[in-house]
Amino acid sequence: MLESLREGQVYELLLISRSNVTPVGVVRRGSYLHFKLFHGRSFSDLLNDPRVSIQMTNSAELLVGTALNLDVELAFESNGSQRWIRGLPGWAGIAECRKRKWEDGLGATTVLECRFTPLREIPGQLEPVPFSRADCILVEMAVLFTRYRVKPSAESKRKILELWNLYRHLGGSSQIAKYMVENL
Repeated sequence: MLESLREGQVYELLLISRSNVTPVGVVRRGSYLHFKLFHGRSFSDLLNDPRVSIQMTNSAELLVGTALNLDVELAFESNGSQRWIRGLPGWAGIAECRKRKWEDGLGATTVLECRFTPLREIPGQLEPVPFSRADCILVEMAVLFTRYRVKPSAESKRKILELWNLYRHLGGSSQIAKYMVENL
């Protein structure tokens, strides 16, 4: 299943740690998955316990809802040392992480750069949902919104509102998109 991820391409996958679920941008290099984490619950979890799961979803709402720490309904399974979301395919394994200074337009911080070693596959089935341009816009809105919450700017707000209009034009109807616009 790891071979289904093209090397060098960034995939939005779900990272399941001891206390949190968060989307991460993951890149496959050989038999490893690489990602970085900014401060938050998953960051803290990985400092204390490297056992995590990485799972796939084709639900933009699940990716965005977990990114924004909204209530999303999930069922978990566990083997006592790791947990994963029931029904979603992925991998259980170990993340080796190191702290690194990071600086971008939002400022300077410390990130965890991680290399995930899959130890076993997690069986699951993705819903057969066709590709949606509105879902792509929803994900992009969430990326901009999370940055906006860190460092608000008129330019970021304008971009989010432009995407909101395009999202609705493309038939998008998620309450999460409305939540983002209402919280600008």
